[in-house]
Amino acid sequence: MPEWGYSIPEEALDPKTTVKASGRELRISPKSAREVCNTIKGMMLTEAKRYLRAVIAKKKLVPFKRYKKKAGHHRGLEKAYAGKYPVKTAMEVLKVLKNAEANAENKGLDIERLKIIHACAYPGMKIKRYMPRAFGRASPKFETLTHVEIALQEMPEVTEEA
Repeated sequence: MPEWGYSIPEEALDPKTTVKASGRELRISPKSAREVCNTIKGMMLTEAKRYLRAVIAKKKLVPFKRYKKKAGHHRGLEKAYAGKYPVKTAMEVLKVLKNAEANAENKGLDIERLKIIHACAYPGMKIKRYMPRAFGRASPKFETLTHVEIALQEMPEVTEEA
């Protein structure tokens, strides 16, 4: 079995206030996973879960900033003109978010104050297959798997002083 590491350095995470979760070798597109992760990075946990459920229901778009060729233009997007509804990707990222939330609950952190400080997706291994064609030839049919990593941090409690 391989030993998986995280792309965020261990020194950047305080073990008392942070939790991590990862989804390895998921059958989703690395490109759409990257765009979803960039969108939810910096959100609070409850806000990100609500956003991903809206994407699954096709109520909200995910802005595509890098991989935007042949992506339709949509109104209502800030800082981007192209967007899509990556439903399958949103479902898998939501599962990883729920795993991170369970890790935080197990650690005794306050769920309402968790913020996503690290969310990234990158390509994993390729599943190599071949499709037989005419005259004894074959065409490659490769599928790239995706790794998704999420780190949450408990934000300090805001005290209002009058």
